[in-house]
Amino acid sequence: MEKVKVASLFCGCGGMDLGVLGGFSYLGKDYQRNSFDIVYSVGNDPYCTQIYNDNFKHKCIVKDVREIDIARMPNFDMLIGGFQCQSFSISAQNPPRLGYKDERGMLFFEMVKILKERQPRFFIAENVKGLLSANKGKAFPMIIKEFKDAGYFVSYKLLNAWEYGVPQKRERVIIAGFRNVDDYMSFRFPSTISSSERKVLQDVIMEEENENADLFFSDKAVAGMMAVKEKMNKGRAMRLEEPCNTISAHLAKVSLNSTDPVFIVNGRYRRFSPREAARIQSFPDSFKLDSVSQIRQYKAIGNAVPPVLMWCVARSISEVFERKTVHTTIGVDSNCSIFPDQLCLFNE
Repeated sequence: MEKVKVASLFCGCGGMDLGVLGGFSYLGKDYQRNSFDIVYSVGNDPYCTQIYNDNFKHKCIVKDVREIDIARMPNFDMLIGGFQCQSFSISAQNPPRLGYKDERGMLFFEMVKILKERQPRFFIAENVKGLLSANKGKAFPMIIKEFKDAGYFVSYKLLNAWEYGVPQKRERVIIAGFRNVDDYMSFRFPSTISSSERKVLQDVIMEEENENADLFFSDKAVAGMMAVKEKMNKGRAMRLEEPCNTISAHLAKVSLNSTDPVFIVNGRYRRFSPREAARIQSFPDSFKLDSVSQIRQYKAIGNAVPPVLMWCVARSISEVFERKTVHTTIGVDSNCSIFPDQLCLFNE
């Protein structure tokens, strides 16, 4: 079968791209190669790009997405990306319109602009759970409308990475868009795996790292945390038999006086090593990290999309064009709902 060509925006160190491609092993399970090829990838962090280019045959370009010459992008069938969402606002117009507070908020519109101009068959966008409640819940429907107005039927769902084989409670909004109504009608988000198959922190902690003194907090740091622990709810030590709390780019500066996940070894508080953080995010041990500093490794890994979660989503997309479907001829009402799994139909 011919590969589906993919263009990747905001690619970071490549968690989303690795999941789309597949062809890796993680915790004893093989995640087979998918019917996708990355033909174009862009990221704006040179350190993340260094990690990306150490791990992928196709090389990422260091570029601001606003500088992309859309007409010169290679042919592609699917656009993927996790756009930043911190800066959305709702402007005081009638009707209200989606706006942005600073330059980061503009990046979403670059993704929409590319969709409008190039009209790939599919797109996948990823974002944090907070996107659903941004601007008191007003921003998200407008974001979906922007995708719809670009010419796409849109479905979305909040997925918890732990329910798909990642040893981390990480909730992310996945938005899937389809140019063709038959593709939209055929798509189903991936089913969760059984409880017995789910992974926990113990599955990824490396015993040899317990000998690394640099990973343990000092007695002074522990004493300072204990002085405020009861009233501040600090020192959140993870239980090894449970999934980890969400990790972030802040891992490089993890503190006991914050909500950063840590754990206890023989009565001593310890942080995760970069490789353990990568494992928590479901990167295979074959994924190379060492060409940048540990601080840069933590940041790149903490910001990444878990590859295993993305693999599950990519498999559901691939099933759309692999599955032989038969649908009644339908039309689409231009005023139909923009919310998930709802499509207004009428007979031609």
